[in-house]
Amino acid sequence: MPGVAVPQEPARRRGRRRSGADTREQVLTAARAAFAERGYDGATVRHIAERAGVDAAMVHHWFGSKDALFTASLDIPLDPAAVFPELLHGPRDQLGERLVTRFLTLWDATGGAPLASMLRSVAAHDDAARMLRDFVTRVILTRVVATLGPDQPDLRAALVGSQLIGLGMARYVVKLEPLASADHATVVAAVAPTVQRYLTGPLG
Repeated sequence: MPGVAVPQEPARRRGRRRSGADTREQVLTAARAAFAERGYDGATVRHIAERAGVDAAMVHHWFGSKDALFTASLDIPLDPAAVFPELLHGPRDQLGERLVTRFLTLWDATGGAPLASMLRSVAAHDDAARMLRDFVTRVILTRVVATLGPDQPDLRAALVGSQLIGLGMARYVVKLEPLASADHATVVAAVAPTVQRYLTGPLG
């Protein structure tokens, strides 16, 4: 995961005006440092913009939202604003299936490289662990679980996160066979019922 250890912010250039690509990368560098130091809740768009030496409107222009900026800073090819409607559309008792399917589709589309890099970083960097935890809980699962209105929502979100992160570790980092090469239908059939129970079933 790029920049999981707090990156050094590059000195601001004098003279030549930065290109759009330069500005975007400057914002991402500042965002990675801010999210690593302050966590998702503590890092504001205004603070990140100031750190990058740009106007806050420029951050919104490039990334649209704090969620999207956070996801981009983790190098995860996902737009949270697009994913939520997709996950929540459909029967409540099939949400676990949709979650696991979306997870597999996302990571297999990139060969699993971003997730593998992130999970390897977690073991060595506290900042990486906090950023992954914030992504799984704050950006995705807590919001999904909240729409269901269940008991113990924080515990349910954490349990779902443990299942998905564990699946990612086994499939993309350890490459545990036959799970690593199993097709999506096989993995979803095995894992989704457990995720669904964590979401809506009894925990006792």
